[in-house]
Amino acid sequence: MKTYATYNIKGGVGKTSTAVNLAYLSAASGRRTLLWDLDPQGAATYLFRVKPRVRGGSRGLVSGRRPVDDAVKATDFDNLDLLPADFSYRNMDLDLDDAKRRTRRLDDLLSGMAGDYDVAFLDCPPGVSLVSENVLRAADVLLVPLIPTPLSLRTYTQLVGFVADAPRPRPAVIAFFSMADRRKRLHREVIGSVPHDDGARIAETVIPSMTLVEQMAERRAPVPVFAPTARVSRCYQELWAEITGGKAG
Repeated sequence: MKTYATYNIKGGVGKTSTAVNLAYLSAASGRRTLLWDLDPQGAATYLFRVKPRVRGGSRGLVSGRRPVDDAVKATDFDNLDLLPADFSYRNMDLDLDDAKRRTRRLDDLLSGMAGDYDVAFLDCPPGVSLVSENVLRAADVLLVPLIPTPLSLRTYTQLVGFVADAPRPRPAVIAFFSMADRRKRLHREVIGSVPHDDGARIAETVIPSMTLVEQMAERRAPVPVFAPTARVSRCYQELWAEITGGKAG
């Protein structure tokens, strides 16, 4: 099972929209796909029309008292399941701190489902925490959305340092510009000035800032479902192809 985590130290950069759209595209290509919404705000869970509740909460999952596969819910889409958010995830750092293998617990839980899925996505809360350390252990690839502004690039530098200091094996890091508006001079300059291969790779694909992405919350569906021919849908397809080394479409 290949595991991707949408992660950034900074919030509001497009992590959830990335996780939802790429998980959908993965499932639509025939891969058995799981999305785990680790953010207690539960945006991905809401978009997939699932109730944000896990019996036993964070402590039940982390302790093993609640089998993780029992918490998985089907979505409206073939090949795509969801492990929902729960508001108790706000305390997941504390629960992990009490657990054995405290920095590997999420990896242990996902490993137990490796035979059921081809791909897993982790939609992660922002910040640096024990959850983040677990994500670095569990993920094969970190997908890092960046708004093309100097502050976003600064937090990206911090993230790269955080990953570099993590024990091996470390995930690959693929960053990409998100919520980009090429009508803005600053956005154009930032996108054009950043090297695209510095060890922590920045993808060529840029996700534009478009109202269709905002409409996901209203329609409660991935963009390729309700606007399959739109430019932003093509961009997500191209990003997924670039990440996987496949072809868009």
